[in-house]
Amino acid sequence: MKQHLEELLSRIRALQEEVEESYRETREEWERKRLELAGELRRRQRRYKIGVWRFLVEARPLVMLTAPVIYLGWIPFLLMDFFVTVYQAICFPVYGIPKVRRADYLVFDRELLPYLNLIEKFNCFYCSYGNGVAAYTREVAARTEQYWCPIKHARRIHAAHDYYPKFFDHGDAEAYSRELENLRRDFRKLSR
Repeated sequence: MKQHLEELLSRIRALQEEVEESYRETREEWERKRLELAGELRRRQRRYKIGVWRFLVEARPLVMLTAPVIYLGWIPFLLMDFFVTVYQAICFPVYGIPKVRRADYLVFDRELLPYLNLIEKFNCFYCSYGNGVAAYTREVAARTEQYWCPIKHARRIHAAHDYYPKFFDHGDAEAYSRELENLRRDFRKLSR
């Protein structure tokens, strides 16, 4: 009986190794096909790339003249990014507010697109940074507002943040007084 079990186990191990080998071969084949397709996709996308020189020559003069104004935005974005990061690092632990992961809001992946020239890639980087800092700042501000002043406005606001619907109605002193401490700790949404 023992020898029979050992033979069965040996055959099972051999079959498992065969299955693993088959999976490995299939993964390698899929990876090879993915690389081929990715290479073909890159080649196709490169056909749409406009060179830097042509890009500059074809740009409207007013666009060129306003570019420095746009790029001056780096200064407030960098300052805001620095301030918000320091602010939440110091204050959020004191208030018991979960910190915002900056990396969730600053995403840089468009510079890898083969149909963009160097200027377009830089512009995409700049827009990703600016919008990422704005979104990061908004999330930090929204969590701060939930802690300090979770009261809805008397009039409708556009594009309210995700925490706003659970804020207290404007003028509801009783609910504010009774439930403020609970709402200050209610960051369940963050467990995603």
